[in-house]
Amino acid sequence: MAKRWLIRPHDANRIRQLEQTAQVPAIVAQLLLGRGIVEAEAAQPFLEAKLSSLRDPHLLAGVEEAAQRIMSAVREQRRITIYGDYDCDGMTGTAILLTCLQMLNGNVGYYVPNRLEDGYGLNREALQRLANDGTSMVISVDCGIASVAEAATAKELGLELVITDHHDFGDRLPDADVIVHPRLPNSEYMFGGLCGAGVAFKLAWAICQQASQAKKVAPAMREFLMGAIGLAAIGTIADVVPLLDENRIIVRHGLKSLLARPTLGLQHLLELTKLDKKPQLSAEDVAFMIAPRINAAGRLGQAQLGVELLTTDKPDRAKALAEYLNELNSSRDSLERSINLAAQKQIKERFDPDHDPAFVLAGAGWHAGVIGVVAGRLAEKYHRPVIMVALDELGAKPGVGSARSPNRLNLHAALASCSHHLVSHGGHAKAAGLKIDERNVEAFREEFCEVAAGETTSDDRVATVDIEAEASLSQLTLQTVQQIEQLAPFGQANPRPVLCASGVEFAAPPKRMGGGDRHFSAQLRQHGVKLRAVSFGNGDWVDELQQLDGPVDIAYRPVINEFNGYRKVELHLVDWRVAQAT
Repeated sequence: MAKRWLIRPHDANRIRQLEQTAQVPAIVAQLLLGRGIVEAEAAQPFLEAKLSSLRDPHLLAGVEEAAQRIMSAVREQRRITIYGDYDCDGMTGTAILLTCLQMLNGNVGYYVPNRLEDGYGLNREALQRLANDGTSMVISVDCGIASVAEAATAKELGLELVITDHHDFGDRLPDADVIVHPRLPNSEYMFGGLCGAGVAFKLAWAICQQASQAKKVAPAMREFLMGAIGLAAIGTIADVVPLLDENRIIVRHGLKSLLARPTLGLQHLLELTKLDKKPQLSAEDVAFMIAPRINAAGRLGQAQLGVELLTTDKPDRAKALAEYLNELNSSRDSLERSINLAAQKQIKERFDPDHDPAFVLAGAGWHAGVIGVVAGRLAEKYHRPVIMVALDELGAKPGVGSARSPNRLNLHAALASCSHHLVSHGGHAKAAGLKIDERNVEAFREEFCEVAAGETTSDDRVATVDIEAEASLSQLTLQTVQQIEQLAPFGQANPRPVLCASGVEFAAPPKRMGGGDRHFSAQLRQHGVKLRAVSFGNGDWVDELQQLDGPVDIAYRPVINEFNGYRKVELHLVDWRVAQAT
């Protein structure tokens, strides 16, 4: 699908001014300006991301009371259960609080719901079981802020409920004993973008201060917190929250911590992925290598193993869990590829990929734990809303659906307008879930596509490539790309810069690479300079490019490839087009 290139204009005078006042290279100044950072006073904190710039945890609404209540339960040896979400953010946050309370000799355990059976958030039946088993206090992680009815159940059961969460809340807050959340009404906390693991990290820090009876915690607790920030970094990256402000600091220092003081399980994951050989980790390393392996446990209904991997102190168990999660991730990847192929076959057979406003796809036996990932990839590929429905093979239960929207269609509103076809639905503007009886799928597909057609235009269905600057291959010296790396960690709201170059030739025919020939590799040449380029998931480009005879323009992200101690510049291709006349 052809994409629209948007090359940002630049102001040479403003670039020169920020270059001089902030004392940064010109390319860094240009990229900072593109991120809305126009003053030197803002540039330095952004680039330095000092650990000391993290806000005191007691500024976060609810933290002080939560820490006091938890420490009281620890001293009284009351049974505490940490109730975490089943995604990577929830698992890492659960691991942070579990390790913290174990360090303090608390009577603590954890519970993570089964994604496929229990569903998201606090569950009444689970709370009943925990109460029956002797739990006195429940601490939620990455869930609970919308669990109004479940909080009432906890109160009826006599459970002390501490909710820690970062998600959006409804018209009414749950009646918990205390709520810790960065965006509570009337809260004055300066940054609302923390993820669940980030909130858990702040609470663990406050608990350590309570235990130390001082702002400066005891040495053993400081060492714990320095390790915990690595877990918080994984959750922050995996949950795709903005890598700005405190999140940027957590990830910058957490990446260092993951190499310097990983848990036993993470050490084995680093070895399995060969990341232990790298002198430093990037956010992309976590996003594409570590987080998927932890997330695979939750997606395939075994999230408790993810928490155990992150917390076990038994070397043999840590090794076995890391190997199992690595295999589980391979199974998840195979499932995703199979469902992706089936879904794309449906698109070709039942839709007009160039003109239809949305795709509603359904398949018997599709795994409900992975359809959301496939929906997201297809939405990105075709730049239109995609709904994937996993139908029950026996037809006895409603199908489970995941929806993703890459453009301005609001999924929450669209599903609400079609709700008479659905058993249930929920979610947000860009991501949502639903349940639907198989007999209603066709009518729902027709009406949802009508809604999408009315809410979007043909322009909304054309993906754009936001290009920050033009740079020829000769400009991409190792020193220049190292300067660009000063903007890292890269991720949501701070993406790795996309640059472009014109009139690029292929020094050798492009080729496929990787499992299933899914990826793309090429040697590019421009004005005598050669660089290797790769693109993940775009192996099909090879067929298209073999039909061309002439130069191309490329949009790319510059990276530094480190292999066997040797560092060189490499390009990650984002898009290409036939060279435009100038």
